[in-house]
Amino acid sequence: MQAKVAAHLRQRGSDWTTYEEPLEAAKLLHQLPQDHICLLDCATMWLTNHLLAEHDLAAAQSELLEAIEACPAELVIVSNEVGLGIVPENALARQFREAQGRLNIALAARADTVVQVTAGLPLVLKGQL
Repeated sequence: MQAKVAAHLRQRGSDWTTYEEPLEAAKLLHQLPQDHICLLDCATMWLTNHLLAEHDLAAAQSELLEAIEACPAELVIVSNEVGLGIVPENALARQFREAQGRLNIALAARADTVVQVTAGLPLVLKGQL
């Protein structure tokens, strides 16, 4: 994970401010200035962190969604679609798949624009680029 973060930092350059917030993203969103753009990368890792910490996922999701609604900055949220493959064999993976689907539905419902990117090709599902 450290290598992945380091690669993102190199790609984004010094003009970006990076916050590593594995669990408390909601608190950070409240602090962002109105004239900023925030890339939340990514909602899937945030959910994974809460799942593995055995947190109440519904409560964590509710808190995040409330923070997104109240955030003064413009938000771009990256998330993964994990429900397109086979149903996982183990219970933890099935729990994650269901929770990620619920989170993606909630995020998309609140978003002005939703873009699915597959093989580097964008497909606008909602709104416009």
